[in-house]
Formats: sequence, C-alpha cells, structure tokens
Amino acid sequence: MEHQVLVVDDDPTVSDVVRRYLEQSGCRVRLAGDGSAALAAVAAERPDLVVLDVMMPGLDGLEVCRRLRRDVPDLPVVMLTALGEEADRVLGLEIGADDYVTKPFSPRELVLRIRSVLRRAGGTTAEPAAAAMLTDGDLTADTARRIAWRRGEPLALTVREFDLLEFLMRHPGQAWSRTQLLDQVWGWQIGDHSTVTVHVRRLREKIEDDPAAPRRILTVWGIGYRYEAE
Repeated sequence: MEHQVLVVDDDPTVSDVVRRYLEQSGCRVRLAGDGSAALAAVAAERPDLVVLDVMMPGLDGLEVCRRLRRDVPDLPVVMLTALGEEADRVLGLEIGADDYVTKPFSPRELVLRIRSVLRRAGGTTAEPAAAAMLTDGDLTADTARRIAWRRGEPLALTVREFDLLEFLMRHPGQAWSRTQLLDQVWGWQIGDHSTVTVHVRRLREKIEDDPAAPRRILTVWGIGYRYEAE
C-alpha cells in the first residue's frame, strides 16, 4: 500500500534527499518548506505521516507538532533534531512526536524508522484475533483498530503511546527496564532512555487518576516500570 508522507524542512537539500529515498521505498511524498506550509498541507490533505524538522524559521517544528497533536492527535510524527540538542528531543517527545532521528542522519535509517511507525499505525500485528480486545477495569484497548477508551471515553494516543500501552497491558505484573522497552516497543537495540521516560509520563497523564501517584504504571526503582492490572 502506498503511503503519503509530508516532509517538512527549510533545507531543500535535506528535503530532496529524504524525498528520493522515500519514493524509492514506495511512498508518495509532499514537501513543505516551513511550519505554516506544513499545517496548511495537512489541512488540505491529511498524510499518513509527517517528517518534521525542529529548527525552522518562524513556526518551528515543536510548535507545529504541538498544533498537530491538538488537531489530529493520531497523526504519526517523526521529528528531525540536531545532534546534541537533547532538550529539543525530550520536548518533542513531550509534545507527542512518535519518533525522532538526529542530524546528521542516514537516509536509510530514517526510512526504516518511518516504515516502522507506519506499520504500527496501520495496525499490523502478529497477535491472534482473540487477543484483539484488552480490558483492565475501566480501561479498554482494541488492538486491531488501535483505539483505547477509559470510562467509555476515547483516549487521544499517539502511535508509540498506544504501542506502549498495548505491550504493558499484555504483560501485567512484569518489570521491564527502559532498555527492554526500547527493544520490545520501539524495536531499538540502542536508544535514548528518555524516550521511554517521556512516553510513560504522557501515558500516565491519560490513564491514571493521579499521574503523580500512579496505580497502573508503576516505577520499579533501579529497574524500570511495571504494569499493575486492577
């Protein structure tokens, strides 16, 4: 299936390289040179995923991501950040980016990351149909349609937030390190542990009565996290 990807970067050279690699992998690509053009492009025709540079004049990538999360919360976003700008990476994850790649980057790695997010967003799963519905008290996740509800109200989850919730709900009572979660949920053998920390924090804000005193996603000191079913 051909996916449409919107690439947002004010550097034409970067945009052209990303476009060529994505088209070679079978994607249809649109380009936007700034944040305002990106928002207009999404409003005109929603893409399947947005590749979003952080550092742009005017409306930067962080603000664009913030507005996309407000208006189209389930639209996958992969952010491009400059090497060493950890604060921007963490903030991007806080705002709701599903993944990030640091500059300078390998175009092949970027395409693999994009394909991974698109695959998850499309609901590709090896789980049997009988396990499609996960329920824990007032929390329900439909893994086939990738929709979750709490107390009957739909949750606005990003692709990676849903991935993390599904994984934890399937393994209640088991402690996982951040390294293990990066491997199991993100498919990364090496990565920034803050990615997991930020996503856990965001998920707690959506499924816990009191995120500061969580009852479902518990911190296991010195290890990582554990999901406790009600």
